[in-house]
Amino acid sequence: MPELPEVEVVRRGLERWVAGRTIEDVEVLHPRAVRRHPAGGVDFAARLRGETVGVPQRRGKYLWLPLAGRDLSVLGHLGMSGQLLVQPADAPDEKHLRIRVRFDDAAGTELRFVDQRTFGGLSLHDNTPDGLPDVIAHIARDPLDPLFDEAAYHLALRAKRSTVKRALLDQSLISGVGNIYADEALWRARLHYERPTATLTRPLSAELLGHVRDVMNAALAVGGTSFDSLYVNVNGESGYFDRSLDAYGREDEPCRRCGTPMRRRPWMNRSSYFCPRCQRPPRMVS
Repeated sequence: MPELPEVEVVRRGLERWVAGRTIEDVEVLHPRAVRRHPAGGVDFAARLRGETVGVPQRRGKYLWLPLAGRDLSVLGHLGMSGQLLVQPADAPDEKHLRIRVRFDDAAGTELRFVDQRTFGGLSLHDNTPDGLPDVIAHIARDPLDPLFDEAAYHLALRAKRSTVKRALLDQSLISGVGNIYADEALWRARLHYERPTATLTRPLSAELLGHVRDVMNAALAVGGTSFDSLYVNVNGESGYFDRSLDAYGREDEPCRRCGTPMRRRPWMNRSSYFCPRCQRPPRMVS
């Protein structure tokens, strides 16, 4: 699934091409694309007509379009294959086009939600006083947020009594970090994914957080990570950070630091990639 860098790339594109535009019409082409909007596609479309899109926002891996002057937002769930594309209005429809948003201006472009696997979708929600869609009010700030509280994060991390990778993926502790960037940051920090959080000193957790930020900023600089054609930005272009990955997806390839073959282990229905020499497991892990 897209992680923070990929979602931020999409958010920036929407800010450039969609913010400030007024919606003329919405066409829902597949009911699953609005299944998180309980009132259905007809209601979803009717409530958006005539509304003006504010500046797109993001928290962690969650992206939404605020409606200007309203306490409402359109939350975008990209899922495994969702794409928000800004396309010329006369461009051929994509095979998996699910929702079309037309605007009442002469820019000649429209917003399209395309989703091959139909795990994603769009939905309309009330905002909290902080301006978040109410269904994601529990999501923690992400490490690139200027208001992220490092001291509070460290205390919560140690109190969690978990393991470090589980904690990195816990969106109520820190948002935006997924499997790829967790493995990358842990490799940079020389930490095994099963390291208990209670053993992390304040300097060590601060170092790990710095690596999380560094790897995300590096990914942002090249448009995110694309392993296939499913993740693209609003112009349909792929990211290139997969060419710079040090850990994720590099099973049996030499560690870029010490040359030891990288390993992959099943982990929570995913995989963890690590260097067995640089990232030694804690003693209680066989």
